[in-house]
Amino acid sequence: MTSLVELRVLEGPNLYFPRAAIKLTVDISGLAAVPRETARRFASRIGLRNARPGEPETGFRQRFAARALARLVRAVATESGTSRLAVRVRPTSDPHRLVVAFPWKHRGRAEALGRAVAEVLDAVLDGDVDDAVSRAAASVGATDAGPGPTTITPRIPVVAVTGTNGKTTTSRMIAHIARTSGLLVGWSNTDGIYVDGELVEAGDYSGPSGAGRVLSHQEVELAVTETARGGILLKGIGLTRNDVSVVTNVTADHLGLQGIDTLDQLAEVKGVVPRITRKGGWSVLNGDDPRVFAMRTSITARPWIFSRDPDSPAIREILSHGSGRATTVIDGWVSVLAPNADPDPLVELVDVPMTLSGLSRFNVENSLAAASAALAIGIPRDKVVEGLRTFRPDAEHNPGRMNLFTLPGGVSVVVDLAHNEAGLEAMLEIMNGVRRSGARLLLGLGAVGDRQDELIDKLGEIGAMGTDVVAIGHKQRYLRGRSMEELERLLRAGAERVGVTDVPAYPTEVECLAALVAQAQPGDVVGLMCHAEREEVYAWIAEHGGTADRPETLAAKVRAAAG
Repeated sequence: MTSLVELRVLEGPNLYFPRAAIKLTVDISGLAAVPRETARRFASRIGLRNARPGEPETGFRQRFAARALARLVRAVATESGTSRLAVRVRPTSDPHRLVVAFPWKHRGRAEALGRAVAEVLDAVLDGDVDDAVSRAAASVGATDAGPGPTTITPRIPVVAVTGTNGKTTTSRMIAHIARTSGLLVGWSNTDGIYVDGELVEAGDYSGPSGAGRVLSHQEVELAVTETARGGILLKGIGLTRNDVSVVTNVTADHLGLQGIDTLDQLAEVKGVVPRITRKGGWSVLNGDDPRVFAMRTSITARPWIFSRDPDSPAIREILSHGSGRATTVIDGWVSVLAPNADPDPLVELVDVPMTLSGLSRFNVENSLAAASAALAIGIPRDKVVEGLRTFRPDAEHNPGRMNLFTLPGGVSVVVDLAHNEAGLEAMLEIMNGVRRSGARLLLGLGAVGDRQDELIDKLGEIGAMGTDVVAIGHKQRYLRGRSMEELERLLRAGAERVGVTDVPAYPTEVECLAALVAQAQPGDVVGLMCHAEREEVYAWIAEHGGTADRPETLAAKVRAAAG
């Protein structure tokens, strides 16, 4: 078959439907090129009696193809014995490729329907219009129905966290708060599956399999799941619903993959998570991010907004409707707002270690999101406060995310994933916040290979513009089809745009860190975008006498930096 590009089985809620679906990517080059009369005969056969297919290879023909594709799926399904079927068709960045999706109850027959549709499109090329649909329907009808979806209906409360930045930190904070309250918590994220704080399965479990593995542990009382875009697009969400959802933000990352090319498309993918939050539950949304705040219009759950600005329009709107809640910062206090009530101050920001003494804008937002979700799932107020006070930005509680260390001689080290523009800007914010007057910033740049050229280039520009010394530390396990030379070229091009031409490169993150520390003077701050060698970096710091900054140490650095 030439028309079938990909047939993907989505086992749970997805971009197209709130339940298991087939995603079929087809090449419509044949239908786009056939004579108008052939296109008309095809339209008539599938029930589009008054169709106007337009001339070959025109925009009118492309739109006709989208309409005809949806009708073709329904025609084959109907003639094979399925009386009702929802169908959705979407364009792609390639005008000759369309995505068609439809829900399924029986895997074998659903896959057969997808293949049959592609076979009909192939037959149109040969002018074999009249019999092709009948043959396809007969083939689908003769196929064994097969098993049903494996989507799990949760037996315990579930908090699902998604977004571009902050997913892992926020989900870890929620899990920590819940454990503080005495619950036995299972959570899944990019590091693995954790049960009651212990790693039981290492690996990236931010997809649907992570949720399933957490729920398979019978003793778990609350599940916290990190839900990444890749899992939603490639497999669907593994659960039928969640009780509380969190969307941290939507920023540029992973664009150009799986048909997601714009921020609006990415927001639509992230929006699947709050859309399946049960009615009566809560969707915790970032009121400072317009794309996230817009998700309130597509949910059945109650909205709980978080914003650093207590006077934000988002908060005013949600509270005016009477059923929403908001979490914000008032006079330096994390505070909860409800309609027609005075603010409830929970805890001062300076007493929340993850905010780095209020220095980290992103971690202030993550803390607001975590507090909102914890309260929304029913954790007592005093336990939420205790959890916020005791969750630390270190390798024990939040490995790889804004971890700060002090090396002998007074050199500070900041280790963070910082995998996109927003993440790097947040890291530079922290580095500047602990730099004393006259000290320098030294940065170890890096990028994984599956980012767009423009994003890698921009990382080089942001890093070089915001620091005094910059070097490249490669992530060899994450080249993903690129060469180190190619990544160096892109990062250096961005740096050169702001006048920085001396950017050395090192084959590993550890070697890059060592080279930067060797140049550092007392008071300097070294930052490392660390993705591939986190444990090795921690070991190197320990071997060289480094210690993790405690909250009081960090507070002292912030005060010294402020003069």
